This record gives sequence, structure tokens and C-alpha cells, in this order.
Amino acid sequence: MDLSELDRDSTGRCRLSSPVPAVCRKEPCVLGVDEAGRGPVLGPMVYAICYCPLSRLADLEALKVADSKTLSESERDRLFVKIEEDGDFVGWALDVLSPNLISTSMLGRVKYNLNSLSHDTATGLVQYALDQGVKVAQVFVDTVGPPETYQERLQERFPGIEVTVKAKADALYPVVSAASICAKVARDQAVKNWHFVETLQDLDADYGSGYPNDPKTKAWLRKHVEPVFGFPQFVRFSWRTAQSILEKEAEGVLWEDSATGHQEGPGRIMSYFSKGPQTHPHLPHRYFQERGLESATTL
Repeated sequence: MDLSELDRDSTGRCRLSSPVPAVCRKEPCVLGVDEAGRGPVLGPMVYAICYCPLSRLADLEALKVADSKTLSESERDRLFVKIEEDGDFVGWALDVLSPNLISTSMLGRVKYNLNSLSHDTATGLVQYALDQGVKVAQVFVDTVGPPETYQERLQERFPGIEVTVKAKADALYPVVSAASICAKVARDQAVKNWHFVETLQDLDADYGSGYPNDPKTKAWLRKHVEPVFGFPQFVRFSWRTAQSILEKEAEGVLWEDSATGHQEGPGRIMSYFSKGPQTHPHLPHRYFQERGLESATTL
């Protein structure tokens, strides 16, 4: 799996796909959607689709695909190779969403939460398959959030396709299991071969599972937080675990035009993302203060 595009730019997203099997442009197909890496504080989130003709679904099942979370890394790699070998009737595509993209989306002025990002990415991949000429007849999706509302949204978006959204779909439908394997193999490879653009002292490649409650992951975050610039782009700085470490380890910030007499002390980095009321009066820029300029209330 070639993730060189992610290596060149690890701040956005990249899409990879297999060639579309000729039979998938001729016969009605079933398509599965799943993701890997939704919860970790480290590394990208990967969404994947896998599809094949309805007439060849039994052949896909014969590969013995299963929920990727129940398989070892070597088993997932072996099954992905088999999926690739059966490229005459099985196709796949995936979107790799970088930690930077996830965090900037969630902390932007207009908030774009993880559920919405997930839904839109899944929808985009289904549309991508259609744009490539795949005759999609059925779609099975592992849910994010309430399955009923998610299914209703997808059904409205793709009225000519039979859509099913279920919890644990990766354990119920082989085509979703295949998608979960593609997603997990891609994420594992991206994490293992992550290209750090930052110069890190004594980089420790053992960061545990990457999940927020993993003590090894927390220790890695504390070790590699930079007091002024924060975390490497490998980290989802919008996660609560990362924010807590920033609050404790990062330097305080005092803007140049802030009047110190009105502040109890410099604010922490994450305080500028706070939703709560501001306790200090908003002062005009120093340019206006030095020239005695005030906003005109009447003309």
C-alpha cells in the first residue's frame, strides 16, 4: 500500500484506491464502509470501502474476512494481500485523515465534530465508487452515532441504493469486514512509518496503543510536548488528554497588546479555545491606545 502522498504532506488527507474490476462496472455490487483509528490520540483516522458484485459475495466470504479488531496484524496483512490478489472482482478505496486535519476541524471557528467528519468521509467514498462507474446496489455501514439517523441520511443522499447501517457491522457483514481490514492495514502502516517533520530529541517510537487511557501513550505525549509549539503533527491536539498535558507543560501566553494590569497572569494555550465567558475586558490594539483613538458611538 503506497502512502507516499501522506509522507509528502501529513497535514491534510489523501485517498488511495485499487483499480476498479471490470465486472464491478457491469454487475450490481455490494459495498461496505468502515474505519480504523477513530479513538486514538495519535495518528490518522482511515475510512475505507470495499466492494464486489453480489454474484461474487460468496467468493469474498470464502476469504474468511473478519472484523479487523479480532485479527492479529499478520492476519490482517495476509488477508489484505488476498483481497489484492482477487482484484478481478474485489475493489477498495480509502481516505486517510491526518491528525492535523481532525484537530483543526474540531477546534475551528466553525466547529466540525468527529461524527460529522466521519459521516461526510463515508459519504464521499460511496460517491467516489459511483463516480468510478461501480454499479453500487447495496451499502452496509458500521455506524457512527445513532444508526437510524445515519441510515436515513445516507438513504436520502443515495435514494437508488439500499442502505443498511448497523452497530458492529464489521462483525455482521463480510464486505464491511473486508473494508475494516483495508482501513486497519492502512492505519497501521501510516503509524509505523510516520514521517516526523519536526526535529525531536530522543524520539521514542514505542508510543503504546495510541489510545488516550494508555499509560505508555500518555508518557510519550509528556515526553514530546514542546513548551512553546506544543505537539508534533502526529498528535490530535484537540483530544482532552493532549489538552490536559498542554495546560500543565506548555508555557503561558501573553499577547503583545494585552494590558498586564488587567490580567491575573498569562493564559494557558488552550484557554484561547475556551467556550466560557471572558473574565477580562477586551482592550483595543496598542496602536489605538497610544494615539488615544476610540470607537465612535455617534456621528
